[in-house]
Amino acid sequence: MGRTYKTEAVVLRSLRYSEADRILHLYTRERGRVGAIAKGVRKTTSRFGGRLEPFSHVELMLHEGSGELQTVTGAQLLDSHHAARENGYRLGVGLVGAEAMLKLFGEPEPNERAFAALTRFLELVDELVPGETAQAAVDPLALSFQLKLLWLSGYLPHVTACVECGAAEPTAFSARAGGAVCREHARGAFAVSAAGLAGIERLLSSPLADASQAGLGPRAAREALAVVTASYEEHGGFRLRTLSPA
Repeated sequence: MGRTYKTEAVVLRSLRYSEADRILHLYTRERGRVGAIAKGVRKTTSRFGGRLEPFSHVELMLHEGSGELQTVTGAQLLDSHHAARENGYRLGVGLVGAEAMLKLFGEPEPNERAFAALTRFLELVDELVPGETAQAAVDPLALSFQLKLLWLSGYLPHVTACVECGAAEPTAFSARAGGAVCREHARGAFAVSAAGLAGIERLLSSPLADASQAGLGPRAAREALAVVTASYEEHGGFRLRTLSPA
């Protein structure tokens, strides 16, 4: 028989399926990651097709049957985030965040703080202007969101002191060790400047809305990206396609 329930959700990814349907990758407030099918959504007569675009923040009615995919039976738009989709730079930043969410929170387990961070991130993406480099991968908001997701998923990189001995002036980062390391413990680690480590700490300790005030220069931003990427590879065994060079 199955059951139907209501949940708040964000559409992280939307894939075409058959002639008129779409498969949706959702992150929901009550259930965490959920896969769903929206039948007939690509037809011009669909009553909720335009409400299920990537980044859309919606209230859904989902029917839970015997299969892996749940079925969308109703959708009410809470925030379309069309501004994020209609600008190439904003879209790039949004896609990085959406993929990070999919990879780090891939289980049907709710995480209220992660959901709140996701919705706030998308609100800020709507208002984003390109940084100095105009590269989404090193945008301070994208970096800040990913660092906060690593923290919420239990992989917080420690950068204020050497994680091996507590030395106050680390010079490198080791994802295997879980954070910054000093010269004596830098075997297998990669160099990170003091400015880079300080910038990462500011991104971790400040609200998402203040990411642009973290004072990341181009080098520090690249180093922050390297820390994020290394943490993904070490703890999750994955790389984000949205961060791969074109």
